[in-house]
Amino acid sequence: MFLLFCLTFSTITFISLLITFIWFSSTLNPIKNRPPSPRKLPIIGNLHQLGSNPHRALQTITNKHGPLVLIHLGSVPVLVASSAETACAILKTHDLIFASRPKLSIPDTLTYGSKNIAFAPYGEHWRRVRSIAVLQLLSNKRVQSFRQVREQETHVIIDEIGKSCGSVIDLGELLNLLTNNVICRVALGRTYESKKFNDLLARFTYLIGCFSIGNYIPWLSWVDRVSGLEARTKKVAKEFDEFLEGVLEEHVYKKTMMDGEGNRNDKGQDLLDILLDLQIESNTSFMHREVIKAGIMDLFAAGTDVTSTSIEWAISELIRHPRVMKKLQKEVTEIALGKPMITEDDLEKMTYLHAVLKEALRLHTPAPLLISRESTQDVKLMGYDISAGTQVIINAWAIGRDPSQWEEPEMFCPERFLNNSIDYRGHNFEYIPFGAGRRGCPGIHFAIVVNELVLANLVYKYDFALPEEVKGEELDMTEITGLVLRRKSPLLVVATPHFD
Repeated sequence: MFLLFCLTFSTITFISLLITFIWFSSTLNPIKNRPPSPRKLPIIGNLHQLGSNPHRALQTITNKHGPLVLIHLGSVPVLVASSAETACAILKTHDLIFASRPKLSIPDTLTYGSKNIAFAPYGEHWRRVRSIAVLQLLSNKRVQSFRQVREQETHVIIDEIGKSCGSVIDLGELLNLLTNNVICRVALGRTYESKKFNDLLARFTYLIGCFSIGNYIPWLSWVDRVSGLEARTKKVAKEFDEFLEGVLEEHVYKKTMMDGEGNRNDKGQDLLDILLDLQIESNTSFMHREVIKAGIMDLFAAGTDVTSTSIEWAISELIRHPRVMKKLQKEVTEIALGKPMITEDDLEKMTYLHAVLKEALRLHTPAPLLISRESTQDVKLMGYDISAGTQVIINAWAIGRDPSQWEEPEMFCPERFLNNSIDYRGHNFEYIPFGAGRRGCPGIHFAIVVNELVLANLVYKYDFALPEEVKGEELDMTEITGLVLRRKSPLLVVATPHFD
């Protein structure tokens, strides 16, 4: 009897202690209300579901589970937003909490420890480099000062197409050359057209969009080493650094040979000159060489592929939609009034041109998943509990095709932008091709004026057809995804002079 009493007493005591522990634990750590999540696999989480086109795969997931979904890439929780409402909550309502960037090994290696604007974590360093970009490098006045560069390089590409004499040309390759030359002249003062430099730039832009397994499953970091990804990244970082060091030395040498007063004249200065002037004027060690070089890298990463690819997608859609092409050609021809080339003064009047570019960017968002963000503290987001350190993906591509926001969202219809005030600046969250909030792209004005100028002149001067009498609607529009959404196949066209 005594033994039974002891056993009963011990059992009751154990159960009481267990209940107390569970209650105490739940008080300290209340059950979190997490966003819906798809089923995941051990170790890899939902990595296997991303496929070769993550923007489309994530759209499928959010269509099933809702516009705000929590997935796991390896051991990393990742919040995926794919509606205007969720984008507004992240990029506006809680913008400060989601203003930082996760540390990613490849961009970190390529940009001197993420010292550039795009990948720097939120903090004092990022605020200072962004301020320099917005006020000194990419202000409206500064962008306007490089008008001649844009018009000259556009003229070069128009002449180059004219030399093709109706033969097949790779229009994407020519557009890439144009944007590279524009960025080189604006940033560095001259073009660098050697095969070696073009190859380096291609490898740089490719790698910065590559997926590194070690970022999400740290104990598998050896895979990046065995595959050669880590070595290729370090090699490109070293080569690009050597190139930029050589350019820096050229600029420093020229500045020492110039008169001090002439050195402060903005006219004729490239962006590297401006950064070097700021380095001299600065009383701190902030503007050291790595910050300057990282800033120049930003311009190449954001200004070459994004711009050329956007124009390439727009031309692709125009080839597939002859009605839109003819309507655009009619507008630019009437405004040009027989001039040999369209200038930037003409662009403001071209409302249909603006609509065509907006529609192309809606359907083919340059960076479809923008650049990942990271929450800096716990936050309640649309009723869900989001933990600090959660990565955040905004599927801008899916938002641009959301049927609740856009009528017939898969259709290319520029007219939808003619009678509304929707623009690129990130105030309309159903349309965010350049992001929004603190981390929105600071170079929107520069990118758009290049897009408009080049596209207007291309359709003004030429008609474009596919080779071998292939119909426009048969053009392959398959995508390939990195940081930038590109065409999988080259845009091969035959250009003939346009006569209205």
